[in-house]
Amino acid sequence: MTDITLHEVGPRDGLQNEPGVISVADKVAFINALSAAGLHELEVGSFVSPKWVPQMAGTADVLAALPAGPNYAVLVPNMRGWDGFQAATKQGAYAISIFVSATEGFSRANLNCTISESLERLKPVVAAAADAGVPVRGYISCVTDCPFDGQTSPAAVAKVAEDLRQIAPMPLSLGDTIGKGTPDRVAAMLRAVLDVAPADQLAGHFHDTSGQALDNISTSLETGLRAFDSAAGGLGGCPYAPGAPGNVATESVVAMLHDRGYSTGVDTAKLEAATAIARKLKEDRS
Repeated sequence: MTDITLHEVGPRDGLQNEPGVISVADKVAFINALSAAGLHELEVGSFVSPKWVPQMAGTADVLAALPAGPNYAVLVPNMRGWDGFQAATKQGAYAISIFVSATEGFSRANLNCTISESLERLKPVVAAAADAGVPVRGYISCVTDCPFDGQTSPAAVAKVAEDLRQIAPMPLSLGDTIGKGTPDRVAAMLRAVLDVAPADQLAGHFHDTSGQALDNISTSLETGLRAFDSAAGGLGGCPYAPGAPGNVATESVVAMLHDRGYSTGVDTAKLEAATAIARKLKEDRS
């Protein structure tokens, strides 16, 4: 039975687009429920300015309240974020995520800089992480479509993937940020990226805006990927990506994978309990 690694992004990518501030206690309860379900790769927060992403306020308090055990990761976009991460994690071992766009339009809207400039900003973060022995995972946004530039060429995605892995040989998450990717176009993008990075270093990150996320995961499996990002309850969306209401739901991904004979290590009954928390968090703010 083939093992699939699921990276649960609900507590960060999922909650960041929900209106209002979410309490530390609610975040911790959600994360602990996900961990109890067997999801051990958990992105739990972000060291970004709460001015821009208020839902990520209190990430340091969340980390302080979490028990040891799962592989926790937080998004660190720049050196200021790295400083916040270091101050919050002196007593524990964590990973960080960094991100870059495959399109200039999204890079300018999200990061207020060009792709090239964003890569330069990330170099000291990656170097600091290497010095501290902190694992780094890279996100590439808009790998099939951009809300500002339209369709993304596979070559552009491969170029950014190569640039990131030249900074450090990090695993990469390939994000269909607005959920418009189709299986054919996802396959073309993956073929281009596989020329510069091996399949075991890649994960698919699909939004279900157009209802094709599971088909895109199926295509990715056929292409050799064995890791995927998902969010319990389909939480999510990027505040800088209009029309991207939610990540593919973890429970839907798990059901599909189990039906096809893959192993995820996820307890479906306990996942339903975590999903119920996700739905309540969303309902409380709708």
